[in-house]
Amino acid sequence: MIRSTAIASLSFLALSSAAFGQEVVESEQADFVVETVAGGLEYPWSIAFLPSGEMLVTEREGRLRVVDADGLREAPVSGLPDDLLVERQGGLLDVALAPDFATSRMVYFSYAEGTADDNNTALARATLSEDLTALENVEDIFHVNFDKAGGFHFGGRILFNTDGTLFLTLGDGGNYQDQAQNPENHLGAVVRLNLDGSIPSDNPMIENAAPGVYSYGHRNAQGIARNPITGSVWELEHGARGGDEINILDAGANYGWPEITYGINYDGTIITEEREREGLAQPIWYWNPSIAPSGMMFYTGDSFEHWQGDLFVSALAGSKIERLEVDGDRVISVEPLLEDLGQRFRDVRTGPDGAIYTLTDDFEGSVLRLVPAE
Repeated sequence: MIRSTAIASLSFLALSSAAFGQEVVESEQADFVVETVAGGLEYPWSIAFLPSGEMLVTEREGRLRVVDADGLREAPVSGLPDDLLVERQGGLLDVALAPDFATSRMVYFSYAEGTADDNNTALARATLSEDLTALENVEDIFHVNFDKAGGFHFGGRILFNTDGTLFLTLGDGGNYQDQAQNPENHLGAVVRLNLDGSIPSDNPMIENAAPGVYSYGHRNAQGIARNPITGSVWELEHGARGGDEINILDAGANYGWPEITYGINYDGTIITEEREREGLAQPIWYWNPSIAPSGMMFYTGDSFEHWQGDLFVSALAGSKIERLEVDGDRVISVEPLLEDLGQRFRDVRTGPDGAIYTLTDDFEGSVLRLVPAE
């Protein structure tokens, strides 16, 4: 049973299950209850926590929303680019606060731009107004250098690094999968950029590579996170029919799509007979059958002691959150969570209150929060 409630306060105070009369969900290491923080979101895609207590939530349909102590604000944040394209999987994608947001109020966001017949993935930054109503001084800082048709596989996840750079994941465009093996364009790549969009001088040297390419041979990367114990960067991508995978990013590496894969085409035909090949990186984990993973995070909060350092993956087709227990850079066990809800999950994050937040992928989507049972 899930019961709706607004956020307890601007400090994201966790509320006890007794306060809501909710059913306790039992899991292997930590029992919890599920609260609905906000509803009425149209295909929410990403969530970011503001230091003042509110949340920013992107809707794939091209709106940036604010959730505060009273719930979802009615008016979207204004100022998004005019060329934002809402087409199938394309729209407004990830949102992330700049590392110095407390002083700069800078927000980064990825989005699909162009038209249905001529589009790509873009990254922009802007200043969020003090009253949270508008994006100001919007500046595009990166565009994929390959214009494609159709509304598939945009990638779009953002991860800030401690060295003053960021990673942006990019999809293969769906109908352009062979381009993932061509580093001359950005399709199926992860790019590393300075925060102004310029190219770091210490990026890997890849022959004939497009500016910014850090790794390539990816299919549709929709999750990226840093392992808090080892410091390695984990990247999560959709396979086709099977073959979803987690990779550890190495500078200059080729991750093989579509030359090697553990999946097949959606119609059952073979993509390739090869699962591995010399010179092509192997995943550290893969799913077969596919769960359509959509976001991930390493849990670093204080609320769930036994989940410290575990990896959480949201799944669309799998309709669950998976908890992956991690030892260093190895996955050692997996536990499915929230399967009984029958929801598609788009993103999962650790909140500043130590709770786990997730987004349901639906026309009537919600922000849910997992808090410990008492």
